[in-house]
Amino acid sequence: MSRALDLLKIRNRLIGMRQAIIYPGEDGFWVAECPSLPGCVSQGETRDEAILNIREAIDGYILALQDDKLPVPEEHFNALLVAV
Repeated sequence: MSRALDLLKIRNRLIGMRQAIIYPGEDGFWVAECPSLPGCVSQGETRDEAILNIREAIDGYILALQDDKLPVPEEHFNALLVAV
């Protein structure tokens, strides 16, 4: 079975959604992080590319955990914007 098909199956099995934080990096690239998956970080030259890349990174992260028979962390949407 192809890796792309595996990733598609993982995406279809995901329960809910994952929170991603997108922000401009210091090098001109956009950075994307998934806080519920420690170390799951990606980037892209554009915001849209960073979003596509973090989706792929999340899929790969979850697939790797499942391949290793490790638990997949649950998502907790606890975002807060603070005015300063």
